[in-house]
Amino acid sequence: MFGYDKVLPMNTGVEGGETANKLARKWGYMKKGIEENKARIIFANGNFWGRTLAAISSSDDPVSYKGFGPYMPGYDLIPYNDLNALENELKDPNVAAFMVEPIQGEAGVVVPDDGYLEGVRKLCDEYNVLFIADEVQTGIARTGRMLATDYEDAKPDILILGKALSGGVFPVSAVFANDEVMLCIKPGEHGSTFGGNPLACAVAKAALEVVIEENLASNAEKLGAYFRNKMNEYISKSDLVTLVRGKGLLNAIVINDDEKSSTAWDLCVKMKMNGLLAKPTHGNIIRFAPPLVINKEQLDTCIDIIISSIEEYS
Repeated sequence: MFGYDKVLPMNTGVEGGETANKLARKWGYMKKGIEENKARIIFANGNFWGRTLAAISSSDDPVSYKGFGPYMPGYDLIPYNDLNALENELKDPNVAAFMVEPIQGEAGVVVPDDGYLEGVRKLCDEYNVLFIADEVQTGIARTGRMLATDYEDAKPDILILGKALSGGVFPVSAVFANDEVMLCIKPGEHGSTFGGNPLACAVAKAALEVVIEENLASNAEKLGAYFRNKMNEYISKSDLVTLVRGKGLLNAIVINDDEKSSTAWDLCVKMKMNGLLAKPTHGNIIRFAPPLVINKEQLDTCIDIIISSIEEYS
């Protein structure tokens, strides 16, 4: 389905990220010839892929990392959506990989410029660096394509999937790579007690069949565009909401307030009271990621609740 030689199943998205990082380092030593313990992995500012020590070591969000040091060495940050900054780092022969979210989720559904992912792919090819795509939030039809990287035909060397891989009902994640990368790790060098257990694999298989058979990527693309159009119509008359952004059914609205404010949280509480669950992030952003099976009538109800809640709050 995704076009790779091998898949390594795990349980959670952060385990997938850890697996990808271990693969990249091992590949760097075995294939690229990086000196032992000198491998670097580059991340983008605003990234989020979990709360393990490795994950927070790549974070620039104090909420994630403060008070948990010392941190993992060999991780460095560059601005998101900046190909020049990426190229400057990739010139270092000790760089094994660049790990990035095609759309940053926890940062507030930050969509990069058109051509960014294609540019990442080309630069990684040019400098012999692995491109790791963290599609835990964006993958499995969420953005209107099976993978968000499909928008630019920017196939990563290592692909991480989770969350929706089970339809959200069972812990399962997966890391995909071709043999040249995946076989750098030998049996016994990495694994998880429950990773790849038969029930998890059966659930993932069933969920993927539903996504394909019901054409949920197309549904996400169509209804996502409808949602943003409706919200933009409202925003043009609102003083409280300044922006809507996203792809497919992964979207966010930006509130006209400070990042440290409680406005987004308060609005989410108001929406909950009115019958809609949404998640705030960074004080002034609210994310919306409805079930991919949602229909237009249900989405209209959601939009009505969002707008009425904002009006009540205002």
